[in-house]
Amino acid sequence: MARKPRIHYPGAVYHVILRGNARQDIFFGDEDRYRFYLFVQEGIERYGHRVLAFSLMTNHIHMAIQVGEVPLSRIMQNLSFRYARWVNWRRSRSGHLFQGRYKAILVDADAHLLELAAYLHLNPVRAGMVEKPESFPWSSHRAYLGKEQIPWLSTDYVLTHFSGKFGQARRLFAEFVSERIAQGRREEFYGKGSIDSRLIGEDRFVESVLGQADSLPVRKPSLEAVLECVLRMYDLREEDLSSPGQMRLASEARGLAAWAVRELTDAKLSDLAGKFGRDASTLSAAIKRFDIRRKNEPELAEKAELIQQDLQVSILQA
Repeated sequence: MARKPRIHYPGAVYHVILRGNARQDIFFGDEDRYRFYLFVQEGIERYGHRVLAFSLMTNHIHMAIQVGEVPLSRIMQNLSFRYARWVNWRRSRSGHLFQGRYKAILVDADAHLLELAAYLHLNPVRAGMVEKPESFPWSSHRAYLGKEQIPWLSTDYVLTHFSGKFGQARRLFAEFVSERIAQGRREEFYGKGSIDSRLIGEDRFVESVLGQADSLPVRKPSLEAVLECVLRMYDLREEDLSSPGQMRLASEARGLAAWAVRELTDAKLSDLAGKFGRDASTLSAAIKRFDIRRKNEPELAEKAELIQQDLQVSILQA
């Protein structure tokens, strides 16, 4: 069965879960978590989203993210790709760090964001790692209480629901979380029990969001947009892709471009072949080779994912 597409609109809030492959650890020390913080901050500066709450466990991550114009998929692909590359380099390892795609549930923020923030902060307590959420150093809870500063974290969205005065808001939020310390796993925060597993909210919210998603026109990227993304990814010029030689980097880039044109656009492969000075049959063979490599080489699979997200952004910005 085909996967349902992510639902995106500016201002949407998501509960995002990213797990280690085969439940393996994704953080091996404090330096890894600080590096993750850096990648989060750089992503916020680049894409303009907000992180409202988070909890970094040993083998998985929970985050509440509010997006702007850039889709969540682009944000998370960039973050997971950069962090996995860091871990692989630092620990001299290879292969997948994360368990496939991240999970994201769109949240009715007006009705559920406060509960979600508390739920994320209590995750280490439920896991038996600490007795109180403020004892765990790798969530946003201590920043919410004013006990530490995390410059890229946005706490005002949640705290202003409690009081316009930050001191009082922090106290009320701490009480709000403490009242829920005995709660167990809440299935609704994983998309269960809803009309659509991609959303958390009352029926009216879910129906409204799905109605908006269904009314959006389907747009596909152009051949020119594909070429622009591929050239930027490989730091090449267009003439490099049409050169007669078999330079490995250019050959890989041509395969990716041909795959993207076939899979993601309405353009004809013959149009791309004309730009490269090659036969369409040659590009068809390049696609087959690319598909085989993509299944066996994680870095190439990441490039295929990244170009899809880049092209989504180009459509939104067009």
